[in-house]
Amino acid sequence: MSTIKVNKIEKRSGSTLELGGACTAVTLASGATQTGFGRTGTVDWCTTAKTSPFTATNGDGFFVNTIGGAITVTLPSSPTAGSIVAFKDYNNSWDDACRAVTLCRNGSKIGGSCNNATLTAEAQSVTLIYVDGTKGWMDIHDSAANVAGALYTTATGGTITTSGDFKIHTFTGDGNFVVSQVGNCAGGGSKASYMVIGAGGGGGGSRGCYNGAGGGGAGGFREGKVASGPGSDPYTASPLVAPDGHPLAAQTYPIQVGGGGAAGQGYPQPALGTNGEPSIFSSIIGAGGGGGGAGWGSTPSPTTDGGDGGSGGGKKHGGVAGSGNTPPVNPSQGNDGGATSPPTNASSGGGGAGAVGGTGGPGCSTVGAGGAGITTSINASAVVRASGGSGATYNGCGAPATPGGGGAGGPVGGPSGDRSGGAGTANTGGGGGGSGASSTPGDRCGGAGGSGIVIIRYKFQN
Repeated sequence: MSTIKVNKIEKRSGSTLELGGACTAVTLASGATQTGFGRTGTVDWCTTAKTSPFTATNGDGFFVNTIGGAITVTLPSSPTAGSIVAFKDYNNSWDDACRAVTLCRNGSKIGGSCNNATLTAEAQSVTLIYVDGTKGWMDIHDSAANVAGALYTTATGGTITTSGDFKIHTFTGDGNFVVSQVGNCAGGGSKASYMVIGAGGGGGGSRGCYNGAGGGGAGGFREGKVASGPGSDPYTASPLVAPDGHPLAAQTYPIQVGGGGAAGQGYPQPALGTNGEPSIFSSIIGAGGGGGGAGWGSTPSPTTDGGDGGSGGGKKHGGVAGSGNTPPVNPSQGNDGGATSPPTNASSGGGGAGAVGGTGGPGCSTVGAGGAGITTSINASAVVRASGGSGATYNGCGAPATPGGGGAGGPVGGPSGDRSGGAGTANTGGGGGGSGASSTPGDRCGGAGGSGIVIIRYKFQN
């Protein structure tokens, strides 16, 4: 074989420079590079798999291993007609929603679109050629035929509002959250933030001359926020927030919004308030709040105890406060009802999502306030919800309503008249206020618990 060593070969003006001939091949030595020859739909493959973000180079193919997580590949800058790149799923992992490959268009279109694209099929291989400014990069070979742009979750149901790039679905009654498309890693991700609050328990009723009834406990407070990765959410969550949101699928999610617990009746036969109903989104359940104990006599009886629930109901003196976070979840969904300090005729407040119910007594005038609620801005403004209902005492001395929807205790007044507790605010999960006592028959019912609420939030655009 002959060898010619020169620095440069130039063709004569107006002529064609020909290398090789029929049935021959022109090859480059191992390690050599070339420019200006153009391409015929093939690439040189880099056989060391890529495991982190990189910029593709014209004329090369890449094996991309996403087993450790999604990877972004930046396409070549300033491509010209005939520029070519190729990619292959090294570890058969691109079908995992968060192990896909995102193709950053780097200023050029992809298939005529001004969106980045994703490769989302197991074992996929794709070859892209730059055509022109109208179409940009076009796939000439795609083993899965699914080079997809950024996808965002789309859904219907409830009252829909927006906050920046996030859509908010608010349910104040039963309904359906219908997901028609789930976002991918290039878009908003496949998870949603949520807040689920059960309904508050009803306040207890009273008959006796000296015994006020306990306040109802708040409904269980459940919150989860998409805190990292695709769809990361900027809103300010409560201290009870779970560390991640809820995964979504393209399906219908029935939504249940709990109704508030019934008020305990007063004269002639007092009764404790009933527990609120739970609110439900998928596997997330906010338990109903416990009912407040009834104000009746001086001998402990089951009617004087607060009910267990999301937060526990308050009690009459001599009874037992209701337990919160029932059934138990982590983070906790609520707190216990308040205690009483004997000797006392005052009752305690129902527990809230943010604190235990207030202590009643000693004496007749110190009434247990409802446990504090908790604040979240999941619906774009800071709102306090899920406070306990306030207790009450002799002659209708009652604690005021607690911010966060808890009802006030039976009103202050003389020895007769209406001593009913205030109702919990609708769609806050607030507990109802306990009834005050008086020396003559009258209206001495507790306040009904406030209904629950469900809010779902997800990214729908950039």
